[in-house]
Amino acid sequence: MPTRFMHPRPSSIVAALYTARDLEVGVAILHGPSGCSFKHARLLEEDGMRVLTTALADNEFIFGGQKALESVLRYAEDQFKPKRMAVIGTCVSMIIGEDLQAAIDSAGITTPIIAVDIHAGYTENIAGVLSTLDAAKEAGWISEEELARQHRLMEKANEVEKLRGAASQEYLEPLRGDLKHIAAQRLIACARSGKKGVAILNAKKETAYMFADELIALHDVCPDADITYIVNVDSRGLPKVRNDAQRIRDEMTSRGVPLEVIGALDEYGANGDILGARIREITPSFAFIVGVPHAIPPEYTNGIECFSVTNGPRQVAPLHAIGHEHVLVEIDLHPKTLGVRDIVESEFGAVLRSLCR
Repeated sequence: MPTRFMHPRPSSIVAALYTARDLEVGVAILHGPSGCSFKHARLLEEDGMRVLTTALADNEFIFGGQKALESVLRYAEDQFKPKRMAVIGTCVSMIIGEDLQAAIDSAGITTPIIAVDIHAGYTENIAGVLSTLDAAKEAGWISEEELARQHRLMEKANEVEKLRGAASQEYLEPLRGDLKHIAAQRLIACARSGKKGVAILNAKKETAYMFADELIALHDVCPDADITYIVNVDSRGLPKVRNDAQRIRDEMTSRGVPLEVIGALDEYGANGDILGARIREITPSFAFIVGVPHAIPPEYTNGIECFSVTNGPRQVAPLHAIGHEHVLVEIDLHPKTLGVRDIVESEFGAVLRSLCR
């Protein structure tokens, strides 16, 4: 496996921000230049978390930015009155040796807050997740047991990406996947043929708000098909993750989809063997797998006609390589699922429905 990647990879700073959001942090403060992680910072504001920056300039790269951080901390508390806050480090704050906790202690604020010393130079972006969770455990926001669980899940997710995902090659070309209407026609034909099938939602956190729609769409157009619907919406994990799972489970049930629950929304990387064992029990002729399809090792899907849906253009080639015949991409899925509290219609789901009007 490669040790260095030549295509862009997720940032540990961004991973820290998303983890802060999952901990129900109301305001996150990036201690660095105003442009650091700006796209994700703006997207996260669509999800209800305020993201501020200390907007360090070149003179503060030399003389330090503690006073700027203290000022932003006081502003955030006065202006937004959040339940929790987090200060997230950046490459700049690391290089100049900023003491984030010292600034917090000097700011005179009373809001519960954690300091996350992080930068973008880690090989694995899960460093941002784990650094945030370590700080949350020290603050009493999560238990020792949950911290250990999250460490295990991050290791498994990382392992999956290295074996069969976007970290499996030095460079992966971004592809748009197969034609959706051709795959949709074939999926409907399989479902209506009387053959046994399995439809699996194994999605990462809030992305399930759109991936769930694809299972609903299949059930809408083939309600009497012999399909087992399996979803990872158990109520475990950080606060936001648990709430999202409950909403998705309730909506899918209300829309008539019979659900078998295996795993939680943060267990997508660790679900592979469990889902694989269930596939062997069902012995389907076809499988429709959405979210993180490559979490399921190929030995469980060999000989099965696989339809898989991902939101990663760089995941297309690896999925084809492990034998998935039909690989579809939901472009721009993530921005469309930030800040939502109801299931969002997917492009592939819309195609399925359009073929049966």
